[in-house]
Amino acid sequence: MLLAVISALFAFFAVLLVVPYVTRFALRHGYVDMPGPRKVHAAPVPLLGGAAIYAATAAAMLLFGGRSSLSIAVAVGGLLIVFIGLLDDTAKAKGYEFPIWPRVIVYLTAAFVPVLLDIRIIGVSSPGPGGMIMLPEWASVVSTVVWIFALTNMINFIDGVDGLAAGVSMISSLTLFLTAVIRHQTDTAMLALILFGACAAFLAFNFYPARIFMGDAGAAFLGYALSLIAVEGSLKSATLITILIPMLALGVPIMDTIIVMARRLAEGRGLHKADNLHTHHALMRWGLTQIQTVSFLYLLSIVFALLSIVLLLAWGA
Repeated sequence: MLLAVISALFAFFAVLLVVPYVTRFALRHGYVDMPGPRKVHAAPVPLLGGAAIYAATAAAMLLFGGRSSLSIAVAVGGLLIVFIGLLDDTAKAKGYEFPIWPRVIVYLTAAFVPVLLDIRIIGVSSPGPGGMIMLPEWASVVSTVVWIFALTNMINFIDGVDGLAAGVSMISSLTLFLTAVIRHQTDTAMLALILFGACAAFLAFNFYPARIFMGDAGAAFLGYALSLIAVEGSLKSATLITILIPMLALGVPIMDTIIVMARRLAEGRGLHKADNLHTHHALMRWGLTQIQTVSFLYLLSIVFALLSIVLLLAWGA
């Protein structure tokens, strides 16, 4: 446990030290997110914060977590996610739309990295005498890849208000850390606490009014890392309760995605097309400020988190 705390502190201070340099680099070279009809900021804001989050998280995992499968998956798969995200952020800074298919291909490739390292959903515990119901290999692979791909996008979806993605990811990672501690899962507990430290430090720069954005690179990486924690921690050999734990811990992005996708289908919009149908957009249309919107969604995320911990303690790990 002490090692996990040290690794989280390393990630925290690494982000604090690196972000100012990244901010100056982004401003100097024009890597900024310009205001627009869907944007809530009124002035250009530096991008590239995601590179600092990834670098701190991967370095902490490799330094303190060793060459475990989880560390390698975070470093390798995360690098793919951040690379394509930086290309997307560069396109955004230059004023044109990055195509969807390169992102889909890279996200799917990154989702296969943990599968190759045997981080995957392998079965469901049966309450009866049968014990563990093992999934066929194809079902194990498909369910794992779909989960990782979906959550990688979900955190990106909510990254539309200053501090929202970083704060919700911080709450979710702390929740997954506590569930990992309760279930005596060392590697997942360490990664969750490292993410908590990195997000807490980034939030100091990203809360309203944001001085830097994490960009698609950072939001997608956080979703990717959180999905790996959930697979390795709660979903690998799942019961009904352990399936619910990550669903609740990540309740805000999952809820937002379900609502947005349902509305896009109902209105005949493309599922991948950016719009202003997200929960944070609705709250601000109702008259809430950015701080009020973010605070409400933080509170909702905390409620989901507490419910997940209560379920785990009440019905067992």
